[in-house]
Amino acid sequence: MDIVERFINYTKINTTTSRENGANGIMPSSPGQMELAKLLAAELEALGMENIEVRDTAIVTATLPGNTDDAIPAVSFFGHLDTSAEQTADTKAQRLHYRGGDLCLNEALNIYLRESEFPELKNYIGDDLLVTDGTSLLGADDKAAIAAIMNALEYLIAHPEIKHGPVKVGFVPDEEQGLRGAKAFDVTAFGADFGYTLDCCGIGEFVYENWNAGDAEIVFTGQSAHPMSAKGKLKNSLLMAHKFIAMLPGGEAPEYTEGREGYYWVKQLQGNSARTVLKLDIRDFSEEGYKARMAFIRQLAVSTCALWGENSVVCHLADRYANVFNSLQGDAHYPIDIALHAYQKCGITPAPVAMRGGYDGAVLSQKGLPCPNIFTGAHNFHSIYEYLPVRSLRAASDVVVAVIEETYAEFAQRRAQS
Repeated sequence: MDIVERFINYTKINTTTSRENGANGIMPSSPGQMELAKLLAAELEALGMENIEVRDTAIVTATLPGNTDDAIPAVSFFGHLDTSAEQTADTKAQRLHYRGGDLCLNEALNIYLRESEFPELKNYIGDDLLVTDGTSLLGADDKAAIAAIMNALEYLIAHPEIKHGPVKVGFVPDEEQGLRGAKAFDVTAFGADFGYTLDCCGIGEFVYENWNAGDAEIVFTGQSAHPMSAKGKLKNSLLMAHKFIAMLPGGEAPEYTEGREGYYWVKQLQGNSARTVLKLDIRDFSEEGYKARMAFIRQLAVSTCALWGENSVVCHLADRYANVFNSLQGDAHYPIDIALHAYQKCGITPAPVAMRGGYDGAVLSQKGLPCPNIFTGAHNFHSIYEYLPVRSLRAASDVVVAVIEETYAEFAQRRAQS
């Protein structure tokens, strides 16, 4: 099957994640994810993959055994089944040739992909773009990954002359709401030595750094009173929360930061004069910076509690995920080197990006499976303007094949030198 046809077939299955079901602990959160999981299992079986499993969570795993007697580590590749809840309509994907300028997605609704808004379009003049009719997202996040991985497996099986060790694949649900599928994934049973997610980013981009991420929930307990007799009695928890927020470092918020600059994100504030709950996201690229930020929030809660009275401020801190780079130090650096060699082998200039967010690989790496991220080639995720250049999609699949080849070459060389 051609990779474009394969991708478009996947987009016809609505796999929009359900935040409501996810909040209630249901996985997969939407039935389309299980439908896609079963389709992938059937396709993997048709390709000749082994150890194919579809769990009741819609997690799919399979193995392509090595075709050499050499002891080569097992490399793995991951994509996620769900699409963002930002748009819920069924996808009507179309393939349009891009000649430059604005691209009409839907003439009747006057919806255009405009070059003035998305200047990177100039990089794809002369290419075919996969887009929608402007009424939904495309779902390249992350069905482009799934198509690229499946296409690479098909190519590898059709070319047995390519020597390789064990190759494993994993497709997980509900990445779009807290990396839930990766958190449920059994890394030990999977049996891979290292892996790569394919998720986000234009052609050439490569992620092996992301946030160290934590959550803070701070509960402010005041004392309610009727306003006609409130003097000296009313202690307003809403105002306590606002004063706490005002003591956060100025300028260290998402709207003021970029690159590797960390932040405190005031994400939710809910309550009344008696009780108010503040939720914060805490982010930093360095372990030291992250620990310092978490310690600052803890100390601020202690100090304000001392100011406003016993049990007036209670702070709950939790780690969400760690920077992938923490798992890729020293002898564990080789997944980065292999990927960079694979990019170069495919004639693609690597463009390392420090991701200001999280992805499944962050969770998998914390679990002991080092997992950088390879591009899918798509742009404008979570938007009706999402688009996927066909050449970029094919390039992502080529890189997967090249990573498998480079894995064999790297460890065959190490063995020869030992």
